[in-house]
Amino acid sequence: MNVALFDTTLRDGTQMEGLSLSVEDKLKIARLLDGFGIHYVEGGWPASNPKDSEFFRQARNLGLRHAKLTAFGSTRKTKTRAADDANLKALVEAETPAVSIFGKSWLLHVTHVLGTTPEENLAMIADSVAFLKSHKREVIYDAEHFFDGYRADPHYAVATLHAAADAGADWIALCDTNGGSLPSWVKDVVTNVRAELATPLGIHPHNDGELAVANALAAVEAGCTQVQGTINGYGERCGNANLVAIIPALQLKMGHTCVSEEKLAHLTELSRSVSEIANMRPEPHAAYVGQSAFAHKGGVHVSAVEKVAASYEHIPPEQIGNRRHVVVSELAGRGNVRVRAAELGIDTRGDEKMLVARIKELENEGFQFEAAEGSFELLVRRNDPAYVPPFDIQDVVILSERRRGHDTFIEATVKVRVDGEVCHVVAEGDGPVHALDRAMRKALAGRFPSLADVHLTDYKVRILDPERATAARTRVLLEATYGEEQWTTIGVADNVIEASSMALADSVELHLARQREKKG
Repeated sequence: MNVALFDTTLRDGTQMEGLSLSVEDKLKIARLLDGFGIHYVEGGWPASNPKDSEFFRQARNLGLRHAKLTAFGSTRKTKTRAADDANLKALVEAETPAVSIFGKSWLLHVTHVLGTTPEENLAMIADSVAFLKSHKREVIYDAEHFFDGYRADPHYAVATLHAAADAGADWIALCDTNGGSLPSWVKDVVTNVRAELATPLGIHPHNDGELAVANALAAVEAGCTQVQGTINGYGERCGNANLVAIIPALQLKMGHTCVSEEKLAHLTELSRSVSEIANMRPEPHAAYVGQSAFAHKGGVHVSAVEKVAASYEHIPPEQIGNRRHVVVSELAGRGNVRVRAAELGIDTRGDEKMLVARIKELENEGFQFEAAEGSFELLVRRNDPAYVPPFDIQDVVILSERRRGHDTFIEATVKVRVDGEVCHVVAEGDGPVHALDRAMRKALAGRFPSLADVHLTDYKVRILDPERATAARTRVLLEATYGEEQWTTIGVADNVIEASSMALADSVELHLARQREKKG
């Protein structure tokens, strides 16, 4: 069965606290959704704010090849003709091929929120749909709070659907607006509605009970052929149904068709691209597309996956554009070390048992190789008897001084031996780590010019035993980049400067070791 995908990231998704999209952001995301194969892209509510009006004006030039751009609004106001309703006129003026409007299904809302009669509400629904159909628009009618309304008065709730269907609605979407329904209830209700209504049904679940994805799948099982949701589950309160989880479930597990296999392989890329545009941090543990979705940490797991991937993976990660990730930690077995080293392109030389023992020993001291794979790579490289460190740091001195009327003065002195020669340099910085970094680069730049393109991008400090107060042991994680390469190294010591120096030296050494290997 073909299932139509209705994306409302640009409308319902932007109601998420902390998420704001500019017009240009919305245009970019609309292009991504169209390229991925989404069938309907709901762009916003043109009557509600200038930003959405401007989006629809510019969206006329998007040239979407697959998706139908959809404008959103409500049924006409009470005691107003549909032709005179500003909201409905704005929907027509948006010039989108499809429109979605919501109306009330729950008598509680009809009488207490709208303050009108049940009969007038039915007329509002019918008049609004008929008006939009008279302007040649495809109409998706969203039955707001339908599952709550059906529980309170099933006869009236279904009557609102008939009002929309009889007026010519092309789709009727059943909305779990409060997000509190259970999958069994959703399936029963959709089954009942399907038996009474010929119009194609959609489902629009919210995630307040952490069941939006499950409710969407249950609704499809019961006969819905359109699913409404957002990328990454963005939305008000606890969010909307997450299309990123729904699409592979429908296609890979339930046998329905949503997008082509080729497009499905870009699902992870789509999820992360939308996160980037929305300036939202990707959820590492997100199903299917998270960085940790196919991460294996336990030694028993890795050993099994090495033999048969399906033993601990519910789908091949490549199907949705993700990848397997083997984590090295104190829980690791020999397989973790062997597989992760192979992924990094380095040879453990059969010393996995010894390396695992060393990793567990260091992690007991406070190291965390799961978060610092650069240091893990260096650990394996140093295990090779033929490995020669590119430099040797002999002395490090950090001077921090503040004199009356002046800012704090930071100076780092570093003595480094390279190929038998000792270089002794001094550098100033904005802080001790900055000064140390500048001094180390100054000492090594003449021999290793590529260091000019290595950039420190993140620096994190964690206190491991806070009960010791200022004497606490410190863990430092340092992230660096070189072009598209990125790595993280770690240092652990009682002294934060020593831990930082350790992480920084490892970061520089790993880069130089890789460069030397590339040159052969």
